[in-house]
Amino acid sequence: MSTFSNVVMKLKLINRPGTLAKVLSVIAREGGSLGAIDLISASPSHVTRELMVKLRDREHLEELIGILEIVPDVEVVSIADRVFLKHTGGKIEIKPRRPVQNWEDLSLIYTPGVAGVSEAIYDKPDMAYKYTMKGNSVAIVTDGSSVLGLGDLGPAPALPVMEGKAILFKRFANIDAFPLCLDVHEPRQIIEAVVACAPAFGGINLEDIAAPKCFEIEEKLSRRLDIPVFHDDQHGTAIVTLAGLINALKVTGRKMADIQLVISGAGAAGVSIIRLLKRAGAQNIIVCDRQGAIARDNLPKHAHKRWIAENTNKQRVHGSLKDVVAGADVFIGVSGPNLLGREDILKMAKNPVVFALANPEPEVSPEDIHDIAGVIATGRSDYPNQVNNALAFPGVFRGALDCHAKNINGEMCLAAAHALAGVVREGQLCAENIMPSVFNDNVANTVAKAVKRVAGRMGVSRVFPNYEKVI
Repeated sequence: MSTFSNVVMKLKLINRPGTLAKVLSVIAREGGSLGAIDLISASPSHVTRELMVKLRDREHLEELIGILEIVPDVEVVSIADRVFLKHTGGKIEIKPRRPVQNWEDLSLIYTPGVAGVSEAIYDKPDMAYKYTMKGNSVAIVTDGSSVLGLGDLGPAPALPVMEGKAILFKRFANIDAFPLCLDVHEPRQIIEAVVACAPAFGGINLEDIAAPKCFEIEEKLSRRLDIPVFHDDQHGTAIVTLAGLINALKVTGRKMADIQLVISGAGAAGVSIIRLLKRAGAQNIIVCDRQGAIARDNLPKHAHKRWIAENTNKQRVHGSLKDVVAGADVFIGVSGPNLLGREDILKMAKNPVVFALANPEPEVSPEDIHDIAGVIATGRSDYPNQVNNALAFPGVFRGALDCHAKNINGEMCLAAAHALAGVVREGQLCAENIMPSVFNDNVANTVAKAVKRVAGRMGVSRVFPNYEKVI
């Protein structure tokens, strides 16, 4: 995906009727999509304007610039990528919550006053939730080994992604999240680094860490720490996927226990989706990796795939993804682009549910199957029913932080999924509206309440020993 697809062009034009029209004509011929046009300055002889233009790739941008440079009465002053402009200087900062305007303020928030707070926390460590940032802080931890769909880029290139994640935490749940991009890559090194940093945080969000090491890291950190450890690529994806599926089954008149479900992808997201689907009552699941259906009579080498083999595909079905998807009620893809075509979806059950979640290109094109699928969901924002992790992790962590949770378990994730599905009311449900918008103000609060309720009931909460008191 090109970084030059969305630009701001500053042009100096001769102040004569028709000059701007010539520019717009060139942009249209080159396939550009025009956004805002702003007047920067004007004089009797010249006008300077800024134009927002979307193009398919960098090559088209270079062609457009070359043509504009030879258009009479037009001077290309500058070209700026809008994405890079949004990232200039970084996207997050730290601001004080308490003012320091005089010596008295300084003595209260720092020495000598702060010493009493430190002593209080030493006597009762849980007081750190109230008197420090711990109660509203999450560490976003990555080694950059699986950055978006780009692969192993390392910690520094992962930082812009983690900054963006921190903004989502703040925007949707008012949580202060801090990127920790670690320049270590062995599971033991990552674990030790996170354990060393953990006292400052109320939760750990693992992000963009490649499978299979992400499984070991999460498991061992969860055992060693008394705060939630949540791998969003696994559990966030699973929560939102299940929420969407709950509503999709309502739309198509199916029940979770009865569906035949095929999943493409046996990585971090796939494994977590399977676990949560089984917890939700799904019984007939077949999982495919690159070699085809995973079955217990041919156990894979990796431990997480062995678990899949032992807990799915009861009938020991073999074959490629195209083979096993025939007759299925539901397809969920968390793998790669263009693995299925229209003819494959036609072989599924009538009005199938298709969740093609690979980004940026889904496993099957929605345009090819819009007339045969009962419900279609993707991971993209330019189609209906986007399965977006931002619907889950802010509310999940908000609930966990509010009750000082020791962990985030499967029952809490299940409750989060049902709560998220319920945000879309019965009267609003339809094939193109099974997921709430990420900008729906009810989402994070609804999910947080569900997480707190289950945390209290299961003894995970430090604040609400009696779950019936949780509101």
